Amino acid sequence: MSHERNGSPSLVLGSPREFFVTRVDQGLARVKFEPLPLSRQYLVGLLEHFMFSSNMLAKRDTLAELYLRAQNEQVSAVRIEMLKKLGDSSLYISGFFGDSLARKVVDIDYYVDMGGVAYGTLAHQSSDELQARVFGEFSTHFGAFVDVLTYISQESLIQTNGDLLKLYDRYIATGSKLAEEQLLEKGLLSADLQKTKANKM
Repeated sequence: MSHERNGSPSLVLGSPREFFVTRVDQGLARVKFEPLPLSRQYLVGLLEHFMFSSNMLAKRDTLAELYLRAQNEQVSAVRIEMLKKLGDSSLYISGFFGDSLARKVVDIDYYVDMGGVAYGTLAHQSSDELQARVFGEFSTHFGAFVDVLTYISQESLIQTNGDLLKLYDRYIATGSKLAEEQLLEKGLLSADLQKTKANKM
């Protein structure tokens, strides 16, 4: 979100939602995919959610273990939340870190399969018809949504400029000016987030 003025770049701050709405629209156009409007909104919300590393899956959790626990959970609301976390995490990791998964024992196909299954289960268990349609679309077209996130990752230079989550953590923990500037350059830090950081210090 930078503009040139007298040869020097200047930043125009916007909200993370505005940034992600633009990127999602660009990604959908690039991969020639037109999901439901609610699915588009859901994808934007997912990107906002994972700006914070605390929302990522704990390292001790494997996708299969989380799915098994969800299936055995008796409380419907808890089970749905666990399945949603599984689907969302699988989608985000597949889209943003798919290249690194290719070098691991568990590859991207595992995340795609588990994410699709989680969203499919949600579609069948959701009592809300519109929500069920959204989860059904994410299950059926999981690969297309991964492609959209991969495009966003590549266009934002997140893969080549390092781990966005670590960058954000460093800014929150230390107030690093360099991390702040890099987040601003990517359009992922708004004035509101800066105020939140300042209030916590």
